[in-house]
Amino acid sequence: MDNAVEMNHVGLFLNQGQCCVAGSRIFVEESIYDEFVAKSVAKAQARVVGDPFDEKTDQGPQVDKEQFHKIMDLIESGKNEGAKLECGGDRSSDKGYFIQPTVFTDVQDDMRIAKEEIFGPVMQILKFKTIDEAIERANNTTYGLGAGVFTSNLENAVMTSHGIRAGLVWVNCYDIIDMTCPFGGYKMSGAGRELGEYGLSQYSEVKTIMTKIPQKNS
Repeated sequence: MDNAVEMNHVGLFLNQGQCCVAGSRIFVEESIYDEFVAKSVAKAQARVVGDPFDEKTDQGPQVDKEQFHKIMDLIESGKNEGAKLECGGDRSSDKGYFIQPTVFTDVQDDMRIAKEEIFGPVMQILKFKTIDEAIERANNTTYGLGAGVFTSNLENAVMTSHGIRAGLVWVNCYDIIDMTCPFGGYKMSGAGRELGEYGLSQYSEVKTIMTKIPQKNS
């Protein structure tokens, strides 16, 4: 549990949520949902937002005004569409583009915060009953770059990681990149791969030569 909470916290809030593999949708089994939410909210509330040059700071500002307002608009949509705001949900300063670490629960799959790429410090924690349900709902998105699976059951880990339509799936860890492993996504998250042997094809020129060879009479 603690590892899952920590890894999901880092996987979402890293770089103020401005990360291509930010794990903003978190599906949690209903039997441990309340405990996971409580621990995740406590960690989010403990984050220090402020000057990125201060060593005590955990979270700096968003990249620019446009992104700041996009995130705030999506936060408001979450409130208006019925998601439960557990913490955050507002700017953290009158100046600059600082946003409070935000956690939503009771999120439905058709809400904007569950469908759109927020690219900010906004976590949504969703509840599921079965592995098949979790896989189906996780795949109900136009994106497919990265996903994480946290479980002590090896069979569940294998089944889920194979079922999720994402180019990268981490098991009991998150956002670990190795130069020897292909990096890329499915669906609207891109085509082709960087890194690894597959990445070399992007830097190669392929030539096809077709030659007609005369046949001798028998």
